[in-house]
Amino acid sequence: MTRREWLALSAGAALSGSCGRNAPLPPSTVSIVRAPAYDQSLYDAVRRIFQEHRPDLRGRSVVLKPNLVEFEPESSINTHPLLVHAVFEAAKAMGAARVRIAEGPGHRRNTLDLADAAGYFRTVPDFEDLFVDLNLDEVTRVHPGQHLSRLDNLYLPNTALGADLLISIPKMKTHHWTGATLAMKNLFGVVPSGIYGWPKNVLHWAGIAESIADLHAVFPRQFAIVDGIVGMEGNGPIQGTPKHAGVLVAGNDPVAVDATCCRIMRIDPYQIGYLRLAAEESEGRIDEVNIRQTGASLAEVATPFALPPDFPALRLEANP
Repeated sequence: MTRREWLALSAGAALSGSCGRNAPLPPSTVSIVRAPAYDQSLYDAVRRIFQEHRPDLRGRSVVLKPNLVEFEPESSINTHPLLVHAVFEAAKAMGAARVRIAEGPGHRRNTLDLADAAGYFRTVPDFEDLFVDLNLDEVTRVHPGQHLSRLDNLYLPNTALGADLLISIPKMKTHHWTGATLAMKNLFGVVPSGIYGWPKNVLHWAGIAESIADLHAVFPRQFAIVDGIVGMEGNGPIQGTPKHAGVLVAGNDPVAVDATCCRIMRIDPYQIGYLRLAAEESEGRIDEVNIRQTGASLAEVATPFALPPDFPALRLEANP
């Protein structure tokens, strides 16, 4: 299905159901901030993002969720630790009572070794005291608010469930199974491998796109800051090649943030399965008319990413 066909179907559905629906939600604000390198300027860039969006953090419990995948510190696989520390410092400056860093990798069992190899111990003071391994955390059984996957319930870590705000800090990457991996796909890292195994194949069997959408519904209090300074293109999320985009993309609506990232990567968000599902559940929030973009324009920062080999149709049309 092309983007235009999808829009036509969505418009028809909206018209047919408009009599019983609430008024449309206001546009989601997404910031596109230029960030050319991993240096001290990141601290100011993240502070400016928080000042624009003004998340209510005073006295709150905040969990930062980076993307940690493999033992390759010089690659573009993992979220850069300097960005995570910049977000940590900004959250504390906004009055957060407690800020923790948490991740549950799906490929490696020794999470602290992985974090060490990725540079987190060298970059984040007292990292081990701040870090929670979500693969080994205490869990609670939850029932997703929507049920699109084959999973009737999910056992999820209490650290993530109990946060007043979950800040997702993913890497901007292509993905050989989903097309793109950004803020929404980053939620796979909150599913504990201690219960679901490595590499969490149960989420694949239940439907990858559907599982992503279900997880998104479980965590309504999110903020996303995507590390697009150096992302990954081609055969991501592990075997691709580094791609410099020089941006941070942020907002409190992960669906709108991911759609904006796709457009920066010159990927059609309507061709990403989990974004289509999210759009159906949130009144088309991936359409540009429903996203208020601030900072740099898409035209200024658009950087075509090489597509995964199995997704040749992802390329965004030149004149959508």
